[in-house]
Amino acid sequence: MKKKVKLKGQLKSYLQWPLVLSVLLLIMNLCMYPISVKAGILMSVFLVVYVGIVVMLYVNGRSRIYSDLVSFAAQYGQIQRKLLKELAIPYALLEEDGKVIWANTAFFQVSGKSKKNLRKSISWFFPEFTKDILSAEEWEDSRMVRFSCEERDYRADVRRVYMDEVLDTGAFVETEEESFLIAVYLFDETEINRYIRMTREQRLVAGLVYLDNYEEALDTVEEVRRSLLVALVDRKINKYIGAFGGIVKKIEKDKYFIAVQEKDLPVMRESKFELLQDVKTVNIGNEMAVTISIGLGMSGKTFAENYDYARIAIDLALARGGDQVVLKEGENISYFGGKTQQVEKATRVKARVKAHALQEFIESRDKVMVMGHKLTDADSFGASIGIYRAAKVLGKRAYIVLNQVTSSVRPMRECFLDNPAYEPDMFLNNEQAIEMIDSNTVLVVVDTNRPSYTECSELLNRTPTIVVLDHHRQTNEQISNAVLSYIEPYASSACEMVAEILQYFDEGLKIKAVEADCLYAGIIIDTDNFMGKTGVRTFEAAAFLRRCGADVTRVRKMFRNGMAEYKARAEAVRHAEVYHGFAISVCPNENIESPTIVGAQAANELLNIIGVKASIVLTYYQKRTYISARSIDEVNVQVLMERMGGGGHMNVAGAQLDCGVEEASEIVKHTIDKMHEEGEL
Repeated sequence: MKKKVKLKGQLKSYLQWPLVLSVLLLIMNLCMYPISVKAGILMSVFLVVYVGIVVMLYVNGRSRIYSDLVSFAAQYGQIQRKLLKELAIPYALLEEDGKVIWANTAFFQVSGKSKKNLRKSISWFFPEFTKDILSAEEWEDSRMVRFSCEERDYRADVRRVYMDEVLDTGAFVETEEESFLIAVYLFDETEINRYIRMTREQRLVAGLVYLDNYEEALDTVEEVRRSLLVALVDRKINKYIGAFGGIVKKIEKDKYFIAVQEKDLPVMRESKFELLQDVKTVNIGNEMAVTISIGLGMSGKTFAENYDYARIAIDLALARGGDQVVLKEGENISYFGGKTQQVEKATRVKARVKAHALQEFIESRDKVMVMGHKLTDADSFGASIGIYRAAKVLGKRAYIVLNQVTSSVRPMRECFLDNPAYEPDMFLNNEQAIEMIDSNTVLVVVDTNRPSYTECSELLNRTPTIVVLDHHRQTNEQISNAVLSYIEPYASSACEMVAEILQYFDEGLKIKAVEADCLYAGIIIDTDNFMGKTGVRTFEAAAFLRRCGADVTRVRKMFRNGMAEYKARAEAVRHAEVYHGFAISVCPNENIESPTIVGAQAANELLNIIGVKASIVLTYYQKRTYISARSIDEVNVQVLMERMGGGGHMNVAGAQLDCGVEEASEIVKHTIDKMHEEGEL
């Protein structure tokens, strides 16, 4: 059945212009009859012939015009199809489920598949380009996807093409609501990425190398051989950095500036920065091995910013005890090494300088507020009492922030309650401290340098004068706005540091016996009765406190345990499991006032068992699992605890996990396994 095809639009108007002119000629012919009949007849004959010719051309030429239009459209479509097919950019059309329904030649060449594989999923052509990418709902009409296939990097521009926007619905097909195809363009970015990697690998990494114990090591060598020791250390450093094509510049007698390319860092990391161990092999009769600390800075916008990163990194390495590498990459900080016991400094110059600086800050403010860490222990409480006495000597009002009182702290606190020699508002809780603090207050943080561990972290934002006194190694999280920071990882306890400061604080300073007891108790607890992490200065601090009236018998009575605590500690030891040399146990928490303290005591007890390299005791308390880790000398438990978000010292460390003890135990074992594989334990 024939179906009439009608033209429309401007083409139809263009073809009908001769007919319109015929009407005009007819009007002209009628106007000529009044003038001349002969002329009108002649015009009529001309008009009839003209109309006949126009009608014949219009009728006969219309089909030819249709044919030419169809031919042109077909040729135009073929040209478009040919150009799209031979386009250098791989292009494909997919159904909603990811099946390829059409693709150009470049797409098949890149994928290495033949044209016979149409109707197969896009993931069959490129396995990394999964269906999940196409089905993700977070992208609307277009998105960009990057993936790699056969060592080539691709960027895929994916776009949804809705059928109702490109088809005249009802002409040939009927489209469903929101029906669409997916157009995919592939761009090979392999070369671009290669140049980007080359540029990144050639970026400068600034570094600082410090000798940790330069003076101490030289003192153990004959004077005539000291220059040889320094020369050998210089050679080790220059040889190591020179092997990577880097540069070394000695800026002081015990400090070096180094610069290497970023591409060399993965090799250094894989070898665990072997320079740390290589320098220790230098031995020309020196009794003390030389150790170094390295601070590296990278990923800064400028070389100067990388150098600033390196300075921050080396300060952090030294604050953590030295003998390690700290890499600061933008906001990220990584640690390597740090397995050697910190060397105690023989000089007290630093303690004297810090004492005078603290005295100046206290004298310039109206009041002093002291706070330690959450779940205050004997060391934190004793150090707070020491700072309290220093403030009172200078005639300042002093307060101690204390919330929850544990069983180890209660006997000491009771010595100050209802004591006429001390103010009744000596101890404040968080709410009282927040109300009391102002910009004219010195806030002294003791026994912690992490804001989240403090009794009331909100206080840190309410005064510009913050002082930090701590003996724990620093981590990524630290109190950054402190005006005075005295962090010595070699110190046995915060009480030892405060006792040293008090000796240089004021000539008229006198510590009362009860205050000396608290400071002495802090040292006793953190050193496990002087059995761990003690040095010459530890005993000197203890001797100073004894001269001030500290009584060993009174301190011992303070820390006697109840029967329930003693049984819980025995149960923890009894059910300990030895895992790769680690004694792992869970401390009971039923009917115990301070289970975390009992857990720490159990960890100390487990070290007395033959074959135990380190002990880890888990305690569930207040919906969190507290981990106490202890070792003697074979294992650095501080590195282990840092992996779980904690910290501490080589021999005494801990962490807190927001989970149950069973899950925490699995995390501990997994971390031990992983560190064994990496050679970190």
